[in-house]
Amino acid sequence: MASILDSVDQRTKLAGHNRMELLLFHFGSAQIFGINVFKVKEVVRCPDITMIPESHPSVVGVANMRGKTIPIIDLAKAIGVEPCKNIDDGFVIVTEYNRNIQGFLVDSVDRIINVNWSNILPPPKGTGDENYLTAVTEYKDQLIELLDVEKVLSEIIGSLVTLQF
Repeated sequence: MASILDSVDQRTKLAGHNRMELLLFHFGSAQIFGINVFKVKEVVRCPDITMIPESHPSVVGVANMRGKTIPIIDLAKAIGVEPCKNIDDGFVIVTEYNRNIQGFLVDSVDRIINVNWSNILPPPKGTGDENYLTAVTEYKDQLIELLDVEKVLSEIIGSLVTLQF
């Protein structure tokens, strides 16, 4: 119990110091992507997936995780880049948005970093409204693209409703 309280206290202190944690991951290339750790429940090796006929093209299926059946979304495919090459070797980032739990399939997970909010910048002008970036930042001289997973979910949500059990 003490470790849980310590973890909550640590994250609260981060917010109080104008910092956030990002989970960094890849889609089979050198480009690093990130999402806010605040919505991440866990990261696991890809579990057994059951395909669902006529689901959204980005939904690779459902998995039973901790007694719940959750949709598994190929995040790369959803944002328009090359889909996960080998699902069995991939990782699932389990998240909770708007009381819905889903997994995002990625090729590899890198690490969690702490970033000062002043280093989080809007996407470059000229990228248009059709991209999936909420922001960009830099880590060890590499550009990190922060993905708008809520936009991904809003585009898939009609299919997700039929997948919830």
